[in-house]
Amino acid sequence: MGNFTDQNLYDFLKAGFPAAPRTPCMLLPDGSVITYGMIDEQSARFANLLVALGVRPGDRVAVQVKKSPRALCLYLGSLRAGAVYLPINDAYLANEVEYFLADAEPRVFVCAPQACAMAEKAASKAGVSHVVELDGDGEGSLARKADTQPGNFSKSLSGGDDLGAILYTSGTTGRSKGAMLSHRNLAVNGEALKNHWGFGPGDVLLHMLPIFHVHGLFVATHCVLLSGGRMFFEPRFDTARALRLLPRSTVFMGVPTYYARLLAAPELTPELCSNMRLFVSGSAPLSIETFEKFTTVTGHTVLERYGMTEGGMFCSNPLVGKRRGGTVGFPLEGVSVRVAGDNNQPAGTGQIGEVQVKGDNIFRGYWRLPDKTKEEFTPDGFFKTGDMGKWDADGHLAIVGRSKDIVITGGLNVYPKEVEEAIDKMSGVAESAVIGTPHPDFGEAVTAVIVKTKDELGAALTEGAVIGFIKGNLANFKVPKKVHFATELPRNTMGKVQKNILRQMFE
Repeated sequence: MGNFTDQNLYDFLKAGFPAAPRTPCMLLPDGSVITYGMIDEQSARFANLLVALGVRPGDRVAVQVKKSPRALCLYLGSLRAGAVYLPINDAYLANEVEYFLADAEPRVFVCAPQACAMAEKAASKAGVSHVVELDGDGEGSLARKADTQPGNFSKSLSGGDDLGAILYTSGTTGRSKGAMLSHRNLAVNGEALKNHWGFGPGDVLLHMLPIFHVHGLFVATHCVLLSGGRMFFEPRFDTARALRLLPRSTVFMGVPTYYARLLAAPELTPELCSNMRLFVSGSAPLSIETFEKFTTVTGHTVLERYGMTEGGMFCSNPLVGKRRGGTVGFPLEGVSVRVAGDNNQPAGTGQIGEVQVKGDNIFRGYWRLPDKTKEEFTPDGFFKTGDMGKWDADGHLAIVGRSKDIVITGGLNVYPKEVEEAIDKMSGVAESAVIGTPHPDFGEAVTAVIVKTKDELGAALTEGAVIGFIKGNLANFKVPKKVHFATELPRNTMGKVQKNILRQMFE
């Protein structure tokens, strides 16, 4: 891979840009085009502006804006200026934003114009020096100030082991923690994914993911920039729009919800997808049913991969070769993955244990939480993901749930995914989630929350029928003691079911 690990991430990405600066990079909904030359110039203006605002290498730049080409260039400009980029979900409210600003103490906060009053108040409390605006069209005080800056930036101000970004974990238990990612962490993972998924200059990615998250900001855009390809840069996922653009695309990356919505469209056919070479799914588990149905409907087998904020991607199903539903494939180049049992010793094939990972992609630790960081690593340097998994006989990794989601009933461990997969096979079940709720005798009771299909089969589904069905398929201690029906399952922005909310609802 060369000596890129000592570089600024932007310089590493730019090495993959096409020689001709007028080569298209971002294809926008209004038909306009952002070229690679324009990206280099715009990111330079942002880098110069940040330096002019007093941003020094290592200072944080917090950003809570709508997705736009300029927002992506702001990320690249922050890298060049040596700043630490801190993206914030644009759905977060004032108290959440106040927490991030107080914890990270950024020099600059970039917000949406409509949130300016909230941003000014939160920034004042946290001692943030500058608040500037950027809207979904790429306009605002930040853009106006940047337009007055030079369109070149001679030398990037950080690299290698310097921090490039802090991303706050979703915080399903307790307060969110800031995962510190270095330029090297991001570079090695981007290179591994580009190679593993076969990205080249002829690829066209349909980019409908948000860019405040690893999936859309790092995984998707880095693959394109490193290969000199193009992307349809869309503000959000839209089924009708996706169906129009798939025939002109070669790669699509989405969360499981996107695939479920595509499958609901009768226009989705093998002919519509005939130009596509790769569909990638991640951020949440893809159900076996969706995996198999997508293959039946389109002729394409979805490639599922596995990773997390603390290190990008760890595993992937193969580009060439069998992709196994319900698994996340094999470790990526440069990543060591083990399933650990007691005392961090490797578990045998088929045995469930904690997934632990090691490599140059793994984060530097949690922002200002040295004790928590130390606690999350083993003595021999593996990061403890908190995910439970197992290897199959062919070396595929299957994730069976989070360690905190395990239900311990009568001293026996129940892995929710196993029960969920059994429930999801029932007629009338659209989807399910299994949690543990307090029980006076067993400690925890296996509890199922089910969303019914909107048909006669769903209407006829009862608690007794579910319990009876599972009794015929799983050991008795795994059978739900209680079944609740809901209109939908609570999810975060990346499509992950929020089991902490379900536990609060049904305790």
